[in-house]
Amino acid sequence: MTIEDDISFLEKVPTLALLGRQALRILAIGAESRYVHRGDTLFFAGDEADGGYVVQEGTFGLRPPDATDAAGEFVVGPGALLGEAALVTETVRPATAIALESATVIRISRNLFLKMLEGYPDAARRLRDTLAARADQTVEDIEGVRGTLDGLSGKR
Repeated sequence: MTIEDDISFLEKVPTLALLGRQALRILAIGAESRYVHRGDTLFFAGDEADGGYVVQEGTFGLRPPDATDAAGEFVVGPGALLGEAALVTETVRPATAIALESATVIRISRNLFLKMLEGYPDAARRLRDTLAARADQTVEDIEGVRGTLDGLSGKR
């Protein structure tokens, strides 16, 4: 794939699309492509996360540490961004990612991502605003569930 192909692909990833084409050019140039064989592990739950992965081809099963088998797995494919939080903050992987078929990923390091944001403050603002709106929505959703559960416990 060419840099232009990578940019076009990254534009289809919702979080990354916010950044704009020029910022994505920096990511496409600085990111690395990795091939992962079927059955290989991309990362383990609890590993220190130093960046994110965008699935280009193939699928991965994401298995939380308490899952005993594939039944607790969440499957992701092309366009999925694994480790979004790791792009901007120190964190650990919440799940193990195992290739369910041969796959290709684009690895974006946190250092590259943060340097790109420094050079593109408008992109950084758009990302901040979107992440803040998502956090607000999550709080509202949790409050709604809490209200529902409180209502159910009051009926007993």
